[in-house]
Amino acid sequence: MSTTQIDVNALGEKIVRVIKTIFDPEIPVDIYELGLIYDVFVNEDYEVKILMTLTTPNCPVAETLPMEVEEKVKSINEVKSAEVEITFDPPWSQDLMSEEAKLELGML
Repeated sequence: MSTTQIDVNALGEKIVRVIKTIFDPEIPVDIYELGLIYDVFVNEDYEVKILMTLTTPNCPVAETLPMEVEEKVKSINEVKSAEVEITFDPPWSQDLMSEEAKLELGML
């Protein structure tokens, strides 16, 4: 395994830690545990692309939440650029939530 691969994986973990500091304003759980983050891509140039969804297309934070994710990820020193892509395919459902999120919301 090359050093670059290890660095990219470590950066991916750091990105996830930063994303876990962002909370949905209507649900007291971070957006990662809520299942709103579908994928995080980091290339060898430290450019990041995040594929995420929202709880509904009419989500009140549809304008601000993706920008907050992008800004927080860009604040990581190693990240050269960050882009958030919103998708509703597949649509978000409670099944995407982690066990931790379900426990926090009293769903278990």
